[in-house]
Amino acid sequence: MNSTNTIDAIVAEITIKASAEQIFQALTDPAQRVKWWGFKGRFQTNHMESDLRAGGRWLMSGIGMGGKPFEIHGVYRTIERPRVLAFTWLPSWDETATETLVRFDLDERDGVTMVRLTHSGFASEASRTRHQGWPQILGWLKGYAEA
Repeated sequence: MNSTNTIDAIVAEITIKASAEQIFQALTDPAQRVKWWGFKGRFQTNHMESDLRAGGRWLMSGIGMGGKPFEIHGVYRTIERPRVLAFTWLPSWDETATETLVRFDLDERDGVTMVRLTHSGFASEASRTRHQGWPQILGWLKGYAEA
């Protein structure tokens, strides 16, 4: 897995032995996302809502560190199934957070997909630092999609 950080963006890549369509489904289907997005006792998603269309809203909630509830919500910006998914991101755990943009680019070749995640638009380095979990999340996605 490759990961690159700049002041206003996080970029991470991972190769997954699954089709782009399978990965796109895992990212957007609420029933699938709650199965893989999280690790019990650390950060566990237990609910997701998804109006999968440009301008549609999404919401994810669960239990975070120390048993504290969390919520993340946003709006879908780009949906080019199964190659591109982009949405805004606003988490409840960062009181100073401003809306940022998360983009997944999926490039499939022979049943293997390179997933490139770009999380951009951070107002400060401190805010970007509070979002360093993406490599772990991509690892959870890989484990789920390859199972």
